[in-house]
Amino acid sequence: MAGDRLDISQRKKDHLALCASDKVGFRDKTTLLEEVELVHCALPEMHADEVDSQVEICGKTLRAPVVIAAMTGGTDQAATINQQLAGLAEELGLAMGLGSQRAMHERPETAWTFEVRQAAPTALIFGNLGLVQARAMTVPQIVDLCGRIGVDALCIHLNPAMEIVQPGGDRDFRGGLDTLRELVDKLEIPVIAKETGCGLSRAVGTLLRSVGIDWVDVSGAGGTSWVAVEAHRASGDARALADELWDWGIPTAASLVALRGLGLRAIATGGLRTGSDVARAIALGASAGGLAAPVLRALKEGGRDSAAGFLRGVVHTIRSLMLLTGSRTIEDLQRAPTILGPRLARWAP
Repeated sequence: MAGDRLDISQRKKDHLALCASDKVGFRDKTTLLEEVELVHCALPEMHADEVDSQVEICGKTLRAPVVIAAMTGGTDQAATINQQLAGLAEELGLAMGLGSQRAMHERPETAWTFEVRQAAPTALIFGNLGLVQARAMTVPQIVDLCGRIGVDALCIHLNPAMEIVQPGGDRDFRGGLDTLRELVDKLEIPVIAKETGCGLSRAVGTLLRSVGIDWVDVSGAGGTSWVAVEAHRASGDARALADELWDWGIPTAASLVALRGLGLRAIATGGLRTGSDVARAIALGASAGGLAAPVLRALKEGGRDSAAGFLRGVVHTIRSLMLLTGSRTIEDLQRAPTILGPRLARWAP
C-alpha cells in the first residue's frame, strides 16, 4: 500500500511537469477547430456592452463560458495551484475543475489539497473521479468524497487509452454504463461524463444519453495527449504501444459535431488555447470551453497575475467575437452560422 501511495503522488507530480511542458502535444492530429469559420456580421446592431456572455451550467450562472479545466490534486504543489485557480474562477465568474479525487479516496490525508471553497465560495466547482474507481466504490463513499469539498457537479472521467499504456493502469472497463446509470439516479448533484483527451463518439453519446447523462465534457484530441504523458513514464512494451497510440482519438471539434442532436449539453475541452477556440466550440454547440495547459503555463511563467491576464484576454476575445457574429447571447452564438472545412464536415451525422 505504501508503494501505491508513493506512486500516485509521484504520478501527479510527473503529470504536472509534463503538462506544463511542450513534450506531450499531439504530433499530427489537431482539434479541427481551425476548420470552423465564423461568419462576420457587419451590422451587429448592438453596443459592445450589450453582449451578454453569461451561461448557466449545472445550475450555476457563469459570467463567461469558460472552465479552468481539470488539472491536479493530491500533492502540496497541487494544493497551491488549486487554490490560485479557484480564486481566479471566483474573481472572474468562471468554472473550475479539480483533478482526479482518486488520490483523496485512497489517501484521505490529501483531501486538503482539493479543498478550494475558502478561495471560491460561490464558483462552479467540478469534482473528478475515474469511472473504474467509481465502479469499485459505494454511492455513500462517492457522496462523501463530493461533500467533503463541496463540489457542484461530479465529472466521471473515461480514459481507457491512457490506462492501457500507464504502468500499472486499469485493464477492466466492464460495467461502466451501469455505474453511470446508478450515479445519475442516486447522486443529488449533476454527473458529467468526461473523456481525457480522446473525445466522445456519437455512439458513446447515445449510450450516455440512454442512462440519463445530460452533460458531457468531450475532451477531444488535439491538445495534450494523455497517452503521450504516460509514454514519458512508460518503458518496454508499454512505451512502444504509447508511441503508436500517441495521436489516438477524436478531434475536439469532431466530437462536438458528432454529438449534435442527441440532447446532450457539452463542455469543450481538449486543445483549446484561445478565446477564438472557445467561441468556435460554442458555435458548434458547446455551452462552454475549457482550458488547462495554457492556464497552467501562464501560472508557471508569471504567477497568478499572469494567469488572470490570460483568462481575461480569453473572455475579452469571446465577447468580441460574439459582437462580430451578431450574437447578443451565448445561445445566439450557438446558432451562429459557420463554414466547416472538409475534414470536419465528414464527422457530421
